[in-house]
Amino acid sequence: MQTSIAHFTIATRDVAQTAAFFTHTLGWPPIERPGNLDQAAAWLQIAPDQELHLIQVADFEPSLYEREFGRHFAIRFPESEFDELKKRLVDQGAELIPPQRATPFERFFFREPNGYIFEIVAAGHGSESGTS
Repeated sequence: MQTSIAHFTIATRDVAQTAAFFTHTLGWPPIERPGNLDQAAAWLQIAPDQELHLIQVADFEPSLYEREFGRHFAIRFPESEFDELKKRLVDQGAELIPPQRATPFERFFFREPNGYIFEIVAAGHGSESGTS
């Protein structure tokens, strides 16, 4: 049986601002969310059948473990669009972070305004270990 990620959820102090960040930078559009949640939240479409859920948590603080060798989220993105993406990220308040180790493909990291770390990996390279 093959599995895939359905969604991941992150806390944020400002749902609208965080949703706008991901929509403007990575192009993840808002989608309808269930009506059974009585706090500020937003759902974004990452890819077919993959979503990012944003939940507002007033006292949210990022983890000390947000880093390359810690917790981060890796996203495949066309390498030909890296320069444009980096500009959008910086324009929207992200901090670009160079990788700490070399890989056989292009990648970079960024810290988004809430403090989460995302890795952008060149799409189409396959697995780093050589297996799919």
